[in-house]
Amino acid sequence: MDASSWDGTLSLNEFSLAARSFAEKWKISNSASPPWLWVNAPKLPFVASQQVDGFLSMENICLLRPSEENDAAASRLEEEGPGFSKKEDAIDDATLVHSNHHEVHYYDFHIVYSASYRVPVLYFRGYDSEGLPLQLNEIEKDLPACSAKVLLESKWTFITQEEHPYLNRPWYKLHPCGTSEWMKLLFLDEAALAENRVAIELYLVSWFSVVGQVIGLRVPIEMVNGRIN
Repeated sequence: MDASSWDGTLSLNEFSLAARSFAEKWKISNSASPPWLWVNAPKLPFVASQQVDGFLSMENICLLRPSEENDAAASRLEEEGPGFSKKEDAIDDATLVHSNHHEVHYYDFHIVYSASYRVPVLYFRGYDSEGLPLQLNEIEKDLPACSAKVLLESKWTFITQEEHPYLNRPWYKLHPCGTSEWMKLLFLDEAALAENRVAIELYLVSWFSVVGQVIGLRVPIEMVNGRIN
């Protein structure tokens, strides 16, 4: 692929390939953490019959809220992997996300293809232990300390609420308005762009290494360092 002519976008089939590759790399590099699962979805109007349609899903996740009390625990977890745990795991009150009422918050994350922007989009929702949805101001308190600054100063994304394209319910998402531009810049010097297949498989690894920071999910260092192999 010629870097000078690539516009930073993916087709739906390319997204499917990149998503499955990302999920497999995540599983290998981060086997102790919850996996990303591919969810087959009903065909949407814009999807041709021969195209593969679906999205990646990671659900029932407890994000770690940064605080003075759990700085040490967060440092240890940062070395071990992404800052989250499964809802079914043993609960540790010192490390799970808490509201002001010390109530555990859970999150669902979906990586969905945007036909309008031709890029992946991160959809997410938060809810309490009773299953009640969290409002944006509550979600913002659970985000990493750096997220507020990133979202305030960022020219490439912002949080907005929109109907989930497959579930037909309101979810929050990181708007993809600038994704293609920064993805093109990110890959501009990549040798992988010389080979279309390899560049596509690496797309979501590079994309999530940026997007994941906003909501406190980190790409394992092995995936980032080994993405050209």
